[in-house]
Amino acid sequence: MNTEIPSPSIQDIRDASRRLVRELGFMKPTLAGTSHSASAVHALIEIGEHGVLSATELCSVLCLEKSSVSRMVRKLVESGELVETSSQKDARGKELALTSKGRRTLDSINQFAHRQVSNALKNIPLSAHEKVRDGLFTYTKALEAGREGVSSSIISEVNIQCGYHPGVLGRAVEMHARYYARTSGFGHFFEAKVASGIAGFVGRLDRSCNQLWFAVSDGKVVATIAIDGEDLGDNIAHLRWFIVDDELRGSGIGRRLLSEAVSFCDQRQFSEIQLWTFKGLDAARRLYEQAGFIMLEERPGQQWGEEVIEQRFARPITR
Repeated sequence: MNTEIPSPSIQDIRDASRRLVRELGFMKPTLAGTSHSASAVHALIEIGEHGVLSATELCSVLCLEKSSVSRMVRKLVESGELVETSSQKDARGKELALTSKGRRTLDSINQFAHRQVSNALKNIPLSAHEKVRDGLFTYTKALEAGREGVSSSIISEVNIQCGYHPGVLGRAVEMHARYYARTSGFGHFFEAKVASGIAGFVGRLDRSCNQLWFAVSDGKVVATIAIDGEDLGDNIAHLRWFIVDDELRGSGIGRRLLSEAVSFCDQRQFSEIQLWTFKGLDAARRLYEQAGFIMLEERPGQQWGEEVIEQRFARPITR
């Protein structure tokens, strides 16, 4: 079975972001149990973290115009949350710091946030807490990179390795089983077929015509692909067990793995590469066609335990 999990659409991500914003309360006139606006709460948090900030620095941190920050700062000073003092760096400038009242307000904001996060995590399995944290961190990094107009380093943090590695077989089976159970209704027959097939294949990795690649992120196997140079015969390479985990779908790691596999086949001068997939995996099909694969046949079949429209693709080797 071969697929790169399709990326969620921009609209899907926007809808999820709106739900997050709505639940956190950013669409309300006040935030975090205070009488202050979201920008004012953000300002108190940033000043509390830095100790002191100038108005110019606060503009940069909040990504707001000077006039907006000036009005907000004036209200916070008048309400007794902030105090302005002469800057030690520039006698003409002012520095902003929290007052005793401001520190009490910040404590209340932090307690409010702690309660919200704790209550939300109670509804998420403990085993998924780390994934929630990592997902939010990754999303934040991507937003930051987009705002600053620079390339995100997220993808470069994924390391591609080859050969056998402890745990790689189990992760390959798990990723296939979970994804196809969710999207296609495949059950134990499919999982057992993947498990037995890849277990038998790994025993032949010492032969130069076979290879397995996998991507690792934060010590976790997140994608796999293999070339079996023996099971089809006639010097035909079989592309197998191509899967990308949910957390990296749409990241480009699938394209990198496919490129590794195709280059391997070119170097070893197979006559062609073949793979089996099924109708409906449009993102995977586009990926294959961009790599030079063409569909040779399409027919109903049950080789994975459920009837689907099976498709066989092939790519001639570039000499």
